[in-house]
Amino acid sequence: MLITFIGGGNMASALISGLANPPRSDLRIRVVEPSESARRRLEETFSLATFTDAVSAVEGADVVLLAIKPQIMSTVLDELAGHVQPGQLVLSVAAGITMDSIEAQLGRGQAVVRCMPNTPALIGHGITGMVAGRNCNIGQRSQAEQIMSAASEVVWLADENLMDAVTAVSGTGPAYFFLLTEALAAAARELGLPAATADRLAAITCFGAGAMVATSPDEAEELRRRVTSPGGTTEAAMAVLEDGDFRALMLRAVRAARDRSQELSGQAADKEEASDDG
Repeated sequence: MLITFIGGGNMASALISGLANPPRSDLRIRVVEPSESARRRLEETFSLATFTDAVSAVEGADVVLLAIKPQIMSTVLDELAGHVQPGQLVLSVAAGITMDSIEAQLGRGQAVVRCMPNTPALIGHGITGMVAGRNCNIGQRSQAEQIMSAASEVVWLADENLMDAVTAVSGTGPAYFFLLTEALAAAARELGLPAATADRLAAITCFGAGAMVATSPDEAEELRRRVTSPGGTTEAAMAVLEDGDFRALMLRAVRAARDRSQELSGQAADKEEASDDG
């Protein structure tokens, strides 16, 4: 399989690292990267081919992976139009860019898979929501899953409209977790613990709890129930969170992220239409 990465940022590097280690004889990787220093680093780290020209880099590729900012997607797609063939899979990790908008610029027969990875993929512990376009075959779905699985777990969606919910839950989700850790550490300092100790207690507690819920066959609700002894310290803390309507607050936060994702998708579509009209 020959994969051309257009964009060599952190997410692309995480995927390349996962795919290239250990090296595989059946895999070749190209990266389109305008920065000379970044190209040199990629070449030295992964022994792969780098390009400055996207058109030449996509020639003969099985998969074209778009790891670029949404703001420049339309420009890149214009450059690739007529050069990416329907039999090549276009794999997009650009937030807010719909498959329909990609097909509109590359051709209605283009095979497209849209992905929403999250930042823990940078350390090999991410999760990615994926949806396949109407022109994708089983083999292309398998290629997309193989690539994204190099740095994350994968979940497939049947409806692209649900990608905004994925963005709100797992894409934005690490920030919720970081805020919880930050707030817990601040509370620990308020109770008199030294700052370094407070920060470490909060970080490792959250890390361990996250690992437990990710690896346990039981749901989070059951794990919480087990550590909430009647009349104990945890029950006292849970009562305060319930009184503060913690669940409703979290729902409001996730809905706000979902709604903003929808707005950004709409703005991207409006810009594309304006460009077409012009």
